[in-house]
Amino acid sequence: MTPDLTRDAFLCGRLHLWQPRRGYRAATDAVFLAAACPAEPGHRVLDLGCGVGAASLCLAARVPGLLQAGLEVQEDYAALARQNAAENGIALEVVTGDLTAMPQALRRGFDQVIANPPWYPRGGSPSPTKGRDVALRAELPLAEWVSAAARRLEPGGWLTMILGADGLPEVLGALGTRLGSAAVLPLAAREGRPALRVILRARKGGRTALRLLAPLVIHHGAEHDGDRESYNPRANEILRNGAALLTEFN
Repeated sequence: MTPDLTRDAFLCGRLHLWQPRRGYRAATDAVFLAAACPAEPGHRVLDLGCGVGAASLCLAARVPGLLQAGLEVQEDYAALARQNAAENGIALEVVTGDLTAMPQALRRGFDQVIANPPWYPRGGSPSPTKGRDVALRAELPLAEWVSAAARRLEPGGWLTMILGADGLPEVLGALGTRLGSAAVLPLAAREGRPALRVILRARKGGRTALRLLAPLVIHHGAEHDGDRESYNPRANEILRNGAALLTEFN
C-alpha cells in the first residue's frame, strides 16, 4: 500500500478500491447511487464525475453485462478508477474531461446516466487537499450536470443523481421539458432527523407528475451509540449486501 492511498472494502469486501488517503473519498453516497440506478444487463451507463469509480463498480457488482463509461475531470482520480476497474475484473471506460465540454469519446447515447455532483457551496474556505476541494466544491451549477446528462441520454433513458437536499430546487428546475417522471427519495440519517441528502430519478421524455417518496431512514436509534454500526435492515441490505434500491421508486 502506498503512503498516499488506502485500499478500502465496499459491499462487504466484494469490491476493493484504491482511494487517496487525504483527498475526496467515496463512501455510502456512491453505494446508494448505484443501488438506485434502474440499469439492466446490456444497458449503456455513463457516470458523470466518476471519481475512483466507486458508483460504477458497485453498480456492476449488482448488474452483470453493463457497458459502462465514466467521465472524470481529475486525471489522478481517473487513473485510480481505471486501476480499480482492472483489479476488480470489471470493464469500465474512463475518460478524463469536463462535462461542459464533453469529450468526443463520450458523445454517444446511453440508457442510464448516474451522477454524484459536488455539494459544498461555492465560495468559502477551500480544502487544503486540492483533489477533495475539486470533488466536493460546487463551482459548476447543478443545472449543467442535468443538461449534460440529458444530452447523453437516449429517449426513455434514466438520470439518477444523489445530491444535497438544498440543491433539489435547482435540479428540478433544470429538468425542463427534456426530463420528466421525476421521483425524489429523501435520505434521513435517523428517524425524526431532516433529510440532508436526496436521490432523484428522472426519465428522458417522461411525462408523469413529480413524486416525493417516503424517506429512507439509514440508522436506527435516536443517536450514534459507540463505535457499533447501526444501519437499519434495509440500509444494511444496500450498503453491505449490494441490494437494489428500486422498490422504493415503484
